[in-house]
Amino acid sequence: MSDEPPPEFLAFVAGHLTALRRETDRLVGGDREAGHIYMDVLADVAGHWRRLRWWGRLAHKDAATEYMKRRLASRTKDWREDQIYEVDIRVMRTSPYVPLRGPAPTLALRKADVLPGTVRSGVVALADAGIAWVQAYRKQEWHRLGRWVATSILVVGGMIQYMSWLSVGSQ
Repeated sequence: MSDEPPPEFLAFVAGHLTALRRETDRLVGGDREAGHIYMDVLADVAGHWRRLRWWGRLAHKDAATEYMKRRLASRTKDWREDQIYEVDIRVMRTSPYVPLRGPAPTLALRKADVLPGTVRSGVVALADAGIAWVQAYRKQEWHRLGRWVATSILVVGGMIQYMSWLSVGSQ
């Protein structure tokens, strides 16, 4: 796994970030403390990115999106079980954001309707994708270190057993 996210992963995150954040917010009932769930889901997808892309090409389907949905459901379920108090989720039929109606109260707000936006699109998706990729990369490095330590312990233990078997056999 490279330490830099591939362009396909960046495009995937950019295409799914808004819907993922909205769905996460809906599933946790708007709890601000649960905002990390969508980042954990993206890190899970990043950790399995090569396998998901390979499986998607082989099966001719969007395996990454399906995996992302499964991980979101699993992470949300785990989050609900970890809550001290029972979580009451109410689905709101209307948007919590109320648009301004009628004439704009100030000249600045009236001009804002005709001026191009100053928000750079894609920067949030790029940042979230980079963070998720680095989290997955670090997790992969820790797993590699753990495998190395376990293998070393098994080899040393095997050598000790073999040497003791040789010493018992020579007596």
